Amino acid sequence: MRIDIPEGAEPIPYVWGDMVPRIGQAATEFSLSVYAHTTLGLREFEAARLRVAQINGCVFCLDWRTERDGVTVEEGFPDAVTQWRTTDRFDERTRLAAEYAERYTLDHHNLDDAFWERMTAHYSQAEIVELSMSIGSWLAFGRLNHVLGLDSVCVLQPSPGS
Repeated sequence: MRIDIPEGAEPIPYVWGDMVPRIGQAATEFSLSVYAHTTLGLREFEAARLRVAQINGCVFCLDWRTERDGVTVEEGFPDAVTQWRTTDRFDERTRLAAEYAERYTLDHHNLDDAFWERMTAHYSQAEIVELSMSIGSWLAFGRLNHVLGLDSVCVLQPSPGS
């Protein structure tokens, strides 16, 4: 870990809350609102979230599973996300969510007209904005946690809304 955490303190609440309370509180509210207020289906939400986690390498994010009304994605879903191009386990919305997350994270300058034609055929404009904000949240905060080494020492808490 690259940040000194006082004995007995939980790393993420300490770094996000105690060290930078105003910024950390805003970041926490944004991060939690992605889960609490999403209109996206669980599978496309998790496909995008997991693809960002895989690229970021955030241990905490890779272990996390979003839960809605006691439901999570099925066993093996993370492997399907890795293979989003070829898996037969995804419908087109889920495949596009994984693709968008990957391209947004690694190659956002090359989101071409052909990609946007496919996206707008399967997602409303509001869903695209929501997915974009969600991916931005996961990219920023997953990287922050990984870069500072917080991701390997955090304890999983119940998912928001569970």
